[in-house]
Amino acid sequence: MFTFTSLLGAQSESSASQSLLELDGGVKVLIDVGWDETFDVDKLKELEKQVPTLSIILLTHATVAHLAAFAHCCKHFPLFSRIPVYATLPVISLGRTLLQDLYASTPLSATVIPSSALSEASYSYSQTASTNKDANILLQPPTSEEIASYFALIHPLKYSQPHQPIPSPSSPPLNGLTITAYNAGHTLGGTIWHIQHGLESIVHAVDWNQARENVLAGAAWLGGAGAGGAEVIEQLRKPTALICSSRGGERNALPGGRAKRDELLLEMIKSSVSQGGIVLIPTDSSARVLELAYLLEHAWRTEAKDDDSPLRSARLYLASKNIGATMRYTRSMLEWMDDAIIREFEANAGLQQKETGPQSSGNTKGGFAGPFDFKHLRLLERRGQIDRILGQTDSLGRSVGKVILASDTSLEWGFSRDVLKSIADDSRNLIILTERLGKPAGDAKTGLARTLWSWWEERQNGMLSETTKSGVTIERVNSGGRQVELQYAKRVALEGNELSIYQQWLATQRQLQTTLQSGGTTSLESSADVVDDASSDSSSDSDDSETEQQGKSLNISATMGQANRKKIGLSDEDLGVNVLIRRKDVFDYDVRGKKGREKMFPLSIRRKRNDDFGELIRPEDFLRAEERDEVDGQDMRQPNKHDTRDTFGKKRKWEEPQHDRQMMNGDHKRQQTSRNQRDSIDLADMSPGPEDDASEDEGADAVDDAVAESSPSKAVFSTESLTLNVRIGFVDFAGLHDKRSLQMLIPLIQPRKLILVGGMKDETLALAVDCRKLLVAQLGSSESAIDVYTPEIGVVVNASVDTNAWAVRLTSALVKQLTWQKVKDLRIATVTARLESTVVDPDPDAEESNKKQKLLKEEGKGDETPSRELIRTSTVHIEVPTLDILPSNMASATRSVAQPLQVGDLRLADLRKIMLASSHTAEFKGEGTLLIDSSVIVRKMGTGRIEVESIGLATSMGPGIGRGSTFYAVKNMIYQGLAVVK
Repeated sequence: MFTFTSLLGAQSESSASQSLLELDGGVKVLIDVGWDETFDVDKLKELEKQVPTLSIILLTHATVAHLAAFAHCCKHFPLFSRIPVYATLPVISLGRTLLQDLYASTPLSATVIPSSALSEASYSYSQTASTNKDANILLQPPTSEEIASYFALIHPLKYSQPHQPIPSPSSPPLNGLTITAYNAGHTLGGTIWHIQHGLESIVHAVDWNQARENVLAGAAWLGGAGAGGAEVIEQLRKPTALICSSRGGERNALPGGRAKRDELLLEMIKSSVSQGGIVLIPTDSSARVLELAYLLEHAWRTEAKDDDSPLRSARLYLASKNIGATMRYTRSMLEWMDDAIIREFEANAGLQQKETGPQSSGNTKGGFAGPFDFKHLRLLERRGQIDRILGQTDSLGRSVGKVILASDTSLEWGFSRDVLKSIADDSRNLIILTERLGKPAGDAKTGLARTLWSWWEERQNGMLSETTKSGVTIERVNSGGRQVELQYAKRVALEGNELSIYQQWLATQRQLQTTLQSGGTTSLESSADVVDDASSDSSSDSDDSETEQQGKSLNISATMGQANRKKIGLSDEDLGVNVLIRRKDVFDYDVRGKKGREKMFPLSIRRKRNDDFGELIRPEDFLRAEERDEVDGQDMRQPNKHDTRDTFGKKRKWEEPQHDRQMMNGDHKRQQTSRNQRDSIDLADMSPGPEDDASEDEGADAVDDAVAESSPSKAVFSTESLTLNVRIGFVDFAGLHDKRSLQMLIPLIQPRKLILVGGMKDETLALAVDCRKLLVAQLGSSESAIDVYTPEIGVVVNASVDTNAWAVRLTSALVKQLTWQKVKDLRIATVTARLESTVVDPDPDAEESNKKQKLLKEEGKGDETPSRELIRTSTVHIEVPTLDILPSNMASATRSVAQPLQVGDLRLADLRKIMLASSHTAEFKGEGTLLIDSSVIVRKMGTGRIEVESIGLATSMGPGIGRGSTFYAVKNMIYQGLAVVK
């Protein structure tokens, strides 16, 4: 059984992607935890309902559309952080920096607490709902350290590496579920997932790109970059279900391919900066920005040698709050990029080693810079730097041409909105859109980027077309002084009644989490402390019986008291004896007249969590060197494990000097600023610019942000009208499949069922019609026999494979007569037996568990205590199909002579190795053709069919063969690679 449900992204204008796959046995696989620029928490409600039943989570791309909600779910959804998550190493590293940038850039990423939740938690809020409806109280956002810890829990995978994942604690057995990651080509580390479970072979391919780019190789459908294949690789061919994105299904590729696209972008930039204009290119901060940064950096390196080039005097910048860490990770992941990047790195390293000697081979200060060692591109991480570079002029007071890459593409958060506001009034300036954006459906709010894209399509105020010297025609649309409304959100600390309402809501959430999770981890504690601190607040044993646990949810007052004791703002009377450890400078407590624990010092004993196998451990402490995510010697899975200086907010140890703590507390922000500068750019390689000077407003901004994020806060919105005179351009740098790629590859993949998601309604339905026609022509069947699904959000699609398979039981006598043959990881035998129906008793373990089920039955009325009655489930006999040996009178009648059956899967690469080991010559000639001894050709013509063709010349055999021709030797080798079942 296989059902598919799109939680987000199906026939929708939103780019967010969330897919739920339910397999046989109740196994549920969630692919992607995407969000969009609205950060609407209502879009995650359906995902929150599925969390307790999820088995594993797979992440596809390090983009907002595919993992922006990951940190939010880990912090605010109970049990989410206990679900195993799998992704490639670049998705983990770049996803971490993306979310750190996201939460540092906009307060809306913390999400607004719904008014309904506040009304349920606070009586005072419900009484003043009319005045507090616009309170916009924010959830506590995850800190950078928490985000790093969440991503440290993700299991890294390599491409083409089959892996059997471990299930979540609440998941049923996975029964041999195997996941394999393949290159998707859209982003660095982007993944096409292949999921094998029983008879189901599922390929999840959302947002992929078959074309080869400057940094990224093409998708792995035909074997990847340089493979030159004409057929889809065997692992991705003929799946039972193909889940494919339809975004870009109506888009035609630009004539000339990548070279024409790059030339169009550079010519558009040259035309603007030659007039002293500023070019803004909104982009993401972790994925597609790598392609743009590499292209522009290498263009500047080339044009810097040309005195007549307008790029020689122009400045190039990349602005994002965490871009330094992103580029540091990128430099350590060159092996995930296109082969041309690796060759460039190796060539530069070889030239530098020849010039400077082997002792300086790792030094990049010479003229041989690596692919991502920027010589012209400056990284900006603070608003003050951007303000300074925007005000730069030459010696005559004229504006200097600049190109600024800024996050984010949506223009709803990040530095791109700030830059647009500063350059909006000058028609010499240009904003270049790099992605197509759909129009929102209905009365949905139109974002700034979507508004600009609609202006580009409408071209209401005229278009400026220009043909450059190289013959490239560039088109720019005038904005014509049209106005847009910009909405800004500012984080403000809660005060008075709002703070009280928030504290009541927080206490209610803690109460619910403590009640619903019996000893499990919650979002209010760090996931890294679960092993050590899960039982520090309780002295009860972890092996309590079900009878004792049933009454736990009824003890609301005790649970509420526990939650309140963890909350700030309680009086000394409420704290009781705990005032000695929860209040500063309190050393005396009057115990006269007190009883029980109020007379004892509140010593909290932290004990280790143990089970039947011993003490629980952290698996990350025992990783091998090759399994660690290390960058520059720093283990990123535990970034602060060995950092003794990062102890801000922790208790001072007895032997630690007091002046060290004062120094760390006083210089924490200064150290953070210097670390950001060190990560963002190598100052020794580049001469300092005006943007590197200190700024008075940066310190104030940093303090305000720190205060707001460390305390309960709310969002205060303000609206501003902005008049735009800038010109608008468009160059497609989305890196997604086009109409030709989809129409070419889907018939080659030959899926039994096709599910289209990840696109708008019109393009999804149009692509479905085209795919039906193409598959009909490919397979030669009727159009009604082709299953192409176009589900909407929340619609369950039953895409199970159409096979007739039954589970039968074999008798012991029959098993003894079977002759097993091993084929890879399987064992195969032929069976001739008699089918019978046998009545068996249910599993004794299941029956015993049913006997332990207890129900409460209320008897009588009034205040009578309910009594418990043991309910025994009735024993039901089950009929199971059973195979038994044939009786003697039937065996002779059914005995027949059968031809041997060859079972297995012959790979031409394996056959080539075997023939080379047998002293034959073997080489590939074209796709799927192996030439042996220049006389025998072996081809794979399809599933279960191998053709061996010879020109009929007998050749002498190698040593150890003795006699025969190459033709018969090849046939023997093929038979030896297959299992013969008789």
